Amino acid sequence: MRDAPTGRLDMRVVTSWRLSNALWTVLLDICIMGAALTFSSVMPDLFPKLWVGVAALVSLILLVLFVLITPSIHYARWRYAVNEDDIDIMRGIIIYKRIIIPLVRVQHVDSKQGPILRMLKLASVSVATAAGEHEIPGLALEEADALRDRVAVLARIAQEDV
Repeated sequence: MRDAPTGRLDMRVVTSWRLSNALWTVLLDICIMGAALTFSSVMPDLFPKLWVGVAALVSLILLVLFVLITPSIHYARWRYAVNEDDIDIMRGIIIYKRIIIPLVRVQHVDSKQGPILRMLKLASVSVATAAGEHEIPGLALEEADALRDRVAVLARIAQEDV
């Protein structure tokens, strides 16, 4: 079996994931608390005030899980490597996923930034094949540009050899 890839994401990607997860979790928590408050005021017999407390506890647990715990574990498990013949990506928290992308199958490669990544001076590199698109998130800008250019050159060389 092949060794695990050694490339690591930039540590600032954890902050990016935390900010993004915080936004989504707060929106979800607002929905949960809104539903609990609405049901407890409209149907107090079926949904007593205790359910509002339970909803608040669930909201807090989700916030801690998705903002504080999950991004660090996700970062620790993320690895990638660009070899002469392929791109090797390994990720996952509970279920590990290993993706080997032959460079001869690469159709195009690009880098992109959302507002959070731009604020942190990070970028993601996306590699598209006929089977779909794969992303290496959270690289320093210079590293993302160099990786994008390297993959493009290696893919062109691999396709010329076929």
